[in-house]
Parts: sequence; C-alpha cells; structure tokens
Amino acid sequence: YQQAGAPSGAGARCGSAPGPTVPPGLLRAARKSGLLNLSGRDLSEVPQHVWRINLDTPEEAHQNLSFTAADRWWEQTDLTKLILASNKLQCLSEDVRLLPALTVLDIHDNQLTALPSAIGILENLQKLDVSHNKLKNIPEELTQLRHLKSLLVQHNELSHLPDGFGQLASLEELNLSNNQLATIPTSFASLTNLIRLSVAQNQLRSLPAEISSMKSLKQLDCTKNFLETIPPELASMASLEQLYLRKNKLHFLPEFPSCRLLKELHVGENQIEVLNTEHLKHLNSLCVLELRDNKLKSLPDEISLLQKLERLDLANNDISRLPYALGNLPHLKFLALEGNPLRAIRRDILQIYYKHDLPTPSEESPVTAMTLPSESRINMHAITALKLLEYSEKQAILIPDEVFNAVGSNPVTTVNFSKNQLSEIPARIVELKESVCDVSLGFNKLSSISLELCLLHRLMHVDVRNNFLTSLPEEMEALTKLQIINLAFNRFKIFPTVLYRIPTLETILLSNNQVGSIDPVQLKKMDKLGTLDLQNNDLLQVPPELGNCETLRTLLLEGNPFRTPRAAILAKGTAAVLEYLRSRIPT
Repeated sequence: YQQAGAPSGAGARCGSAPGPTVPPGLLRAARKSGLLNLSGRDLSEVPQHVWRINLDTPEEAHQNLSFTAADRWWEQTDLTKLILASNKLQCLSEDVRLLPALTVLDIHDNQLTALPSAIGILENLQKLDVSHNKLKNIPEELTQLRHLKSLLVQHNELSHLPDGFGQLASLEELNLSNNQLATIPTSFASLTNLIRLSVAQNQLRSLPAEISSMKSLKQLDCTKNFLETIPPELASMASLEQLYLRKNKLHFLPEFPSCRLLKELHVGENQIEVLNTEHLKHLNSLCVLELRDNKLKSLPDEISLLQKLERLDLANNDISRLPYALGNLPHLKFLALEGNPLRAIRRDILQIYYKHDLPTPSEESPVTAMTLPSESRINMHAITALKLLEYSEKQAILIPDEVFNAVGSNPVTTVNFSKNQLSEIPARIVELKESVCDVSLGFNKLSSISLELCLLHRLMHVDVRNNFLTSLPEEMEALTKLQIINLAFNRFKIFPTVLYRIPTLETILLSNNQVGSIDPVQLKKMDKLGTLDLQNNDLLQVPPELGNCETLRTLLLEGNPFRTPRAAILAKGTAAVLEYLRSRIPT
C-alpha cells in the first residue's frame, strides 16, 4: 500500500501546498460511521489519507498491537458520505475513485472550476452537491451515475450541459439555477422520475417541447430568463403542482388543459396583456395566482372558476374595473390590487376584504381617490369641490408652477402627484401646509424625502411606494398626526427608526424592501399600530418579543428568509402568529 499522506500523481496535480491534515480522531470515527464531515476547515486540497481512508492501514494500527473489539479497524465501514463544503478547494483529485461506496458527496461553496472524470465511477452516488462553485462545464462521465437522485449545480458558470444528461434516469431533484445556460438538452425528456427542476436565472430563450415527457415533475422554476413563449406541450404535464415563470418576457399565458393538480402559478413581471377563460377553466386546484407587474387591462368573470384560490396578486397592472365574480371566491385570503387605475372599489369587492379580515384598499392604496387624468392640464373642479390637487400619470420631471398657482386660496386636503418621473418632492408643496392631510407621491424616482414634506404638520397619510428611498429624515418626527405611511417597493435595508417616534402611526406598509431586522421593544411603544406589512423583505429572524405588540391586528411577514414561524403558522393569521411568538419568549 502507498503510505498515508503520500500524494499520488493525480493528487499532486490537484492543488499545490498541502492543506491542513485531518485529525486522526475524525478519521477513526469515520471508519466506524461511514460519514466524514470536513466542511469549513479552510482546506485548499483534500489530504491524500482521506481518499485512501478505506485502503491504508490506519496510523494507530502501527502503534497499538492489542486491539479491543471497538478498535478492529479491519472491520471498518466503507465511507458513504463525504462533506467537503465551504472550503477553498480549486479542484478535486481523480483519487475520488478510491471511494466507490460514496452515496453522498457534498462539495458546495468552494472554488472548483472543473470536476474529475473519475466522478463517473462512483456508481453508488445518490446525492451530489457542487453548487456555489465556478464550474464551467460538467464532465460527460457524470451522466453514468445511474443511481443519482439529487444533483445540485446552482450558482456556477455553466454555459452548456452534456447531451447524455437524460441517462441520469433516477434523478428526482435537479437545480441548475444561476448559471449561464442558453439551451436545455432534448435528452431531458428521459428524466421521467424528476420531481423538482430549477433552471431559474439563466439565459434561456425557449424550453424544449420534450420537457413535457417528464411525467413525475411537480415543481418547475424558470424564473428570470428570457422566455417569450412556453411550449404548448407543457400543458400536458399532469403532475405539475408549482410553476414559476416570473421575470421573463411572456406576452400571453399558455393554456393548461391537463394541469389539474397545479396549485401555484407565478407569472409576475412579464408582459401579459390578456387573461381569458381558456387560461383558467382547467385550473381547478389553483391556490396561488400571481400576476403582478404585467399589462392586464381586465379580469374575466371566469376567475370565479378558481374555487380553491387563496392568494390573488394583481398589483401594478392596468386594471380599471373588477368583475363581480371576484366576490364568489370562498377561500380568498390575500388580494393585492395596488398600482392599478381602479376608478372605485365596489361594495361586493369590499365584502371580500371584510369577510377575510384583509387590509382594505383604503388602507393599502388610495384607489378610491384615484381619478383619471383630466383632459385639461389642471382640474379646477377637483381643487374647488373635492379639495384635491391632482397632477398624476403625466411622466412629469417637475410639477409646473401653474399647478400650485391654480390652488389660490382654496384649502387643498389631498395631493396626488403619483406616477410621474419626479426625482425630488416639489418645494412648493410647503405652501399647502395649513390644509393638506393626504399626499401621494408613489411611482416616481424619489431617492430622498425633503424637509418641506416634514413641515406639513396636518399630514395623516403619506404614500411614497415604488420609489428609490433608502432612508427617512429624522425631521419626520414632527408629523404628529401621521396615521398611515406606505413605503412599499423602495430600497430600505434598515427599518426607518424615525417611525418608532411617531406614536400616532396606525399603518406601516413596508413590503418589498430589503429590511433585515426590527426592534420589537420600540414597536411595542407604538400603541396605535394596527397594521404592519413586512412581506418580501430580508428578515432572517422574527424576534419573539414582537408577540407582545398586542395592538397589531394585521401582521404580514410572508416572503422573508426566516425559518420560524413556519408558513403553516403564518397562514393561521395575525393572532396565531403573535401567540406563537409569545410562546417563544425566553422566561
């Protein structure tokens, strides 16, 4: 036998300076358990005695010649799991072939640029994780792994896949997201046991029709590619339960005649203009329909066919009216309509909000106050009769002086400058400080809040959603009547601390930002706060003390990376979430 620690030819080529040695106790335990975990050890290469763990006489055998039953190294277990994650490996030795019993090989989060061809010899391998490396390609030999069930290759630099990929017939999970793939091999058709497939964040312009042969596929994620169409064959995938097509270039939805098990359909951030009966009539199992940020002008009455629908997201479209049938969805728990030119919300639609205890549109967005852009430049009737100063949807870089001049001595209570191209708040807004209560500046290009806004001491409602804000000025503390603030779809990374010092606040809408933490002690002092929307942020944990904020009637936390509370608890509603959090407070 070659002595432990002596590099083989292949080992010498792979890496330069020898990395740290592995503690003998770890090797001894691995011979008994079959598991060796070397993650996070700063290894720049794998020590030779790791590859030869089942071949060489262990070091202790030379020193101790009287063995107890526990030390019979010749009765060792073959290594079946090797974890080399989070090291500094730049390549992997061909000596990996010396571990033919491996069922799990985890090398994620290293600096690998290639895999050894010997990987194809590991015929027992069931899980291979090479994600978060710098792989440019996958060796053809890898396609010989007939028992491989899970292959994770996300976050690499792959531009193509081997044609023989379809030979991985046992594959159940395949993650190819965050690479540079422009095409998918047609041999994918042979992956008939595949359950989960992610090709998100690549450069795909089309999907092969053969994808429809994957008869076991339940989850397909094609988020953030360049797809303009979906092959009609996709509609025959009877097992599909979750389909993600967000952030592509789709102009229309495919029809889904066979997808009767489809539970979630995510098609936000595309260019879809029409939704018709054919798209909906077969989706009997659909619970989530996400269509935000498209170009839909209307919603068909047939939306009522989706009797299991729980979440419907229509935010930021061009919908001006809602069908009465929307009132006939018995399980609807979440309805997003903000950013649509709705003329009014009818009573039957409002009933949905009340029935399901959803934040009503008047809390979430001033849709009822939204008037269509008037024919004349300035709507004098609105100023005198409605006390409304409206200059929205004009793509204006500045608000013309004549708009403010037109106010004269009329007391204006509502200002709507939304959906323009404003990069700063007009300084003349301060002229309205004795009367204005409601200011809407959403859908502009504001990167900061001016001090003039902080002088509007009667302000009760501020809407600055969909801008480029990263912070709020401390001077906002002077807004002692402020009840509602909408900061959704901005760029906040930190919860604006000045909000903690505005005790009149009843509603804080801060969804779709990058907020990483909240201070539950400060929030508890806000005894008027009833609604806190923190959906789709970067909260890694929810502090248990948030459960003490018992005035909260609506707490929205979905779409954050925290692990607890789990989705099942969030789905039970605010009271259940607060109760769960209180139960986690250390005593």
